[in-house]
Amino acid sequence: MQEIMTILFWVGIVFAVLVVIVLLAVFAAYFKLWLRGFVTRARIGPFALVFMSLRKVNPTAIVDAKIMCVQAGLRGITTQQLEAHYLAGGNIRNIVRALIVAHRAKIPLDWNTAAAIDLAGRNVLEAVQTSVDPKVIDCPDPKQFGRTTLDGVAKNGIQLKARARVTVRTNISQLIGGATEDTIVARVGEGIVSAIGSCETHKEVLANPMLIAKTVLNKGLDSQTAYEIVSIDIADIDVGDNVGARLQADQAEADMRIARAKAEERRALAVAVEQEMKALTVENQAKVVLAEAEIPLAMAEAYRAGTLRAHGKPGQRS
Repeated sequence: MQEIMTILFWVGIVFAVLVVIVLLAVFAAYFKLWLRGFVTRARIGPFALVFMSLRKVNPTAIVDAKIMCVQAGLRGITTQQLEAHYLAGGNIRNIVRALIVAHRAKIPLDWNTAAAIDLAGRNVLEAVQTSVDPKVIDCPDPKQFGRTTLDGVAKNGIQLKARARVTVRTNISQLIGGATEDTIVARVGEGIVSAIGSCETHKEVLANPMLIAKTVLNKGLDSQTAYEIVSIDIADIDVGDNVGARLQADQAEADMRIARAKAEERRALAVAVEQEMKALTVENQAKVVLAEAEIPLAMAEAYRAGTLRAHGKPGQRS
């Protein structure tokens, strides 16, 4: 019995030594990481770091994000929220940096909204930076649309070629579900072409290009989009072709072709009538010939029947 107790005692000692070695190894592996969180008041314990590894969460990324939140003064962001966003495939470093920028710029942005934007596939940090520092978009963009100008025609038929630069900033409240900048470019392009077309002459646009910008801005083209239009500036405007004159010339050419076709139709009809009359004349002549041919036959028949007699001079008997 005493030998069994001795064996159990030594087994316990060996087990305790192994536990201590394992704890020391774990402590050594996470000591620096835990120490960083401890001195920065991140409040992440060593066992929490171990459990993160077991849940396949990168402890270094969580600790760095939590330290950034604490040092920036962001309250209410818990370690569980960071872990959940990491496991969902989100970019926790990017989202924390976006929250810090929004906090410094006094832009209303909470964790849930930022996390939803990040998981939706949009760069939340870039969106917040654009909200602070507006972005300039070329309209149209030659790299994307393959053309350098927006072509519109005034009411007097003169074509104008315009290029615009649109300054936009992110509308955080519409970022989820809002249209992208491609929609802004398309709407602005349509508005510029429509504004040029509503002018009586091209000289009005050349004299005051800001008329186009004001007209486009008053249409509220940024509704239901992820951006807010700050300004629309006409960078360049040139005179193109005289589309009205060209259209009139094309119309005149078309009218002349139609007139020629109608004249040819009338000529063909007259020729057809002439041919019909000639055929009718020939037909009537044939009938006359047939009638003349029947006269001798009738006379012969009359002689045979005795109904035809020769009349002599007056006073003579026939």
